Amino acid sequence: MVEPTVSAAEQELFGGPLRYNTAWAEHERARLDLTMLSAIRAMPRLVGGTLRRAWAADRPALLAVGVSEIGQGIAAAVTLLAVNAVMHAVLGDGTPLDRLHSALPALIAAAAVAVVNAGLACWSTSRAGRLEPLVERIATTEYLAAAAVVELEAIEDPEFRRLIDVAQYGAASARRMISACVAALNGIISLIATAGVLTVLHPALLPMLLLIAAPRGWGAMRVAQERYVSVMTWVEHVRASRLIGNLLTERSAAQEVRIHAVGPFLLEKYRGMAESAEAEQKRLANGKALTELVAAAASGVAMACTYGVMLWLITAGHMSLAVAGTAVIAVRSGSASLGALVMNVNDLHEESLYVQDHDRFLTQAARRAIPVSGEQLPARVDRVVLDKVTYRYPDRDAPALDGVSLTLPMGSVTAVVGENGSGKSTLMKVLAGLLLPQSGTVRWGEAEVSGLDRTQVFDRVSLLTQDFERWPVTAALNIRIGRPDREADQDDLRPSVEYAGASSVIAKLPHGLRTLLARMFRGASELSGGEWQKIGLARTHWRTATCPADSVLIVDEPTSALDPEAEIAAFDSIRRLAGPHRAVVLVTHRMSGVRHADTIYVLNEGRLTEHGSHDELIAARGRYAAMFRTQAAQYAQHTPATRLPHPSAPPVPDLS
Repeated sequence: MVEPTVSAAEQELFGGPLRYNTAWAEHERARLDLTMLSAIRAMPRLVGGTLRRAWAADRPALLAVGVSEIGQGIAAAVTLLAVNAVMHAVLGDGTPLDRLHSALPALIAAAAVAVVNAGLACWSTSRAGRLEPLVERIATTEYLAAAAVVELEAIEDPEFRRLIDVAQYGAASARRMISACVAALNGIISLIATAGVLTVLHPALLPMLLLIAAPRGWGAMRVAQERYVSVMTWVEHVRASRLIGNLLTERSAAQEVRIHAVGPFLLEKYRGMAESAEAEQKRLANGKALTELVAAAASGVAMACTYGVMLWLITAGHMSLAVAGTAVIAVRSGSASLGALVMNVNDLHEESLYVQDHDRFLTQAARRAIPVSGEQLPARVDRVVLDKVTYRYPDRDAPALDGVSLTLPMGSVTAVVGENGSGKSTLMKVLAGLLLPQSGTVRWGEAEVSGLDRTQVFDRVSLLTQDFERWPVTAALNIRIGRPDREADQDDLRPSVEYAGASSVIAKLPHGLRTLLARMFRGASELSGGEWQKIGLARTHWRTATCPADSVLIVDEPTSALDPEAEIAAFDSIRRLAGPHRAVVLVTHRMSGVRHADTIYVLNEGRLTEHGSHDELIAARGRYAAMFRTQAAQYAQHTPATRLPHPSAPPVPDLS
């Protein structure tokens, strides 16, 4: 394996060479398995997986491809037999006119077979072209459906995350495997037909055909090995080069690119990295040329030996000139078919590496999917209780939550506060049922979440976070997506818009609620951070207002982009969402927003340190009181001082 040359640009930008981590994906040793024998052994399995998807996609089209390819193989054999008949007629006895007359039926037959073969080829191309997008759609749907239902714990697992990333290429590879399978099937059938004709002409010619094609197969496999290893080695390097190029054109970086003169700097680094990649392409091109030269020379020697054997057979009286002429054509046709077959098998092997990642992802995703069964969640639940909950992420030594207990009565407003990294976000995920505790229990009423139908738990939870999703759809759907299975028109959404104070935001959009909120599309509009948070609050109201059973609303840092006046209004709106059948959980660093909560829980390094009302916690003079005083002092320090008059203003009269 050739390691990338570390350019000065790559060293400065990334601290060294970027290497694609392939050990987990089982690609690291793929080049060692890429041999002629291993590829041939793996072919039935590779083709079988592709045929299963094609059979599920369009059975008539798949059958049509099979029939047409078999027909083309038969046509190839008939063509060689017709050529043999023409050779016998042309090299036979009689006048040239008699010999031409004798060859005419065979020529007509060959022409007819050529027309039929062309029709079969077109039919195969048409049906295969129909299968390809269907297979890709099936594979993509499998991938997306599996990714959408895995546990959140799997999504946050770095190893599984990498598998998700690489498995996305499997759908395109599955599509390309259709054409590779068709080409391989065509090559196999043509090779069988040619080998059969050669065996009929003379059995000694068959091993000579294999001898001619073997060097080509070796050359194709070696070139493919080098190309695949190069792609795996340089993929991160190429991705980083594209990243640098994108930074020069992205809107988010446009200001610093210009003000800080980042453009010329990055452009210089891009050139350095591109030159390193060009050197690798030059190395591959030189290696390919040398390999193909050696393969062609070996194949030429084998071809010369074949012609020598044919000459010996003719001089020894074991083969006529007519048969020899047909054999020459058959050998050249067969060697070309075998060489193409080797290339197609190689393509199948390369594409199968990514299809195998896709299949392995489906297997692991099914193993880590959220269960679709469980007990029914009662419509009426008086409280949600977390009892001594502990949770630790796989890649961390310390637990994110350690023996945390809290109670959320319906109709209450509960606040959870703590410093960054204290476990607040993890606690919310456990409360929502997204993560199952590794010890302790979460109960809705008397029912434990681990035994419930989790989809019903999710249906009872509304979530509004600081980084909630800004969907690239219309403003109306951005609100309705809080409960997308419920149809709604603009009149239905208006109460949620008014509740969130988003009426002014919608009013200034060019098409109101029908305005597309995705700047990357023509005619779309863009919102500020504060305007988006009002849309998010409207979405939360829509979801909670349409839930007929007891539910929990989790609000995580909801006012980070709002001005103080809007922040106060937002907190008031959120508190009003609490009701007899709804509990509100408020997570925030703004202490002014939690002082009116019924109960405040304080987390520190995953542990619950204290809880109570605002007045009780202030009186306890613990961590909460210290945090509150610190923030209050910061606000006091930033209170605007008395403003001095402008030098050019008239003097203020002395009223004393």
